[in-house]
Amino acid sequence: MDMTRLRHPGPALIVGLLLIAGLLTMAPSRAADSTLNLDDYRGQVVLLDFWASWCVPCRRSFPWMNQMQQKYGEQGLVIIGVNMDANAGDADAFLRDYPAQFTIISDRDGNLARRFEVEAMPSSYIIGRDGAVVATHMGFQVKKSDEYEEQIRQVLLSGEG
Repeated sequence: MDMTRLRHPGPALIVGLLLIAGLLTMAPSRAADSTLNLDDYRGQVVLLDFWASWCVPCRRSFPWMNQMQQKYGEQGLVIIGVNMDANAGDADAFLRDYPAQFTIISDRDGNLARRFEVEAMPSSYIIGRDGAVVATHMGFQVKKSDEYEEQIRQVLLSGEG
């Protein structure tokens, strides 16, 4: 074994390690495919957000969702972004520009989207502590972000639904 290579890594190895480090910090949790069991989140409030890389409003919703996760995570809010892109590379490129500080899963086969009858991008579902959908939003408008936050806050405070 050539120990020189281990002591003096080449540029390709350094670039590779940097790429891996970048991918690891892209999101707190990243699943390859959607096998979401919402029963795992009973007792928490879930914001389930369906998004795609080509979705312009998603570019505005991601910073807001990061803020909500940071602000309400300790109170039981869990945000799960469900990517609808057929090509994982498109989602990865989006996440490099708009990093997620919440869980990201993929729904390339569309099974989860069909289950929730998703009609627009983004589509968000607030799921109460009991597992029931308590609010739905199609699209994202910055001017309504206070309204969206208030709904989350009310569900967190209610301790039910």
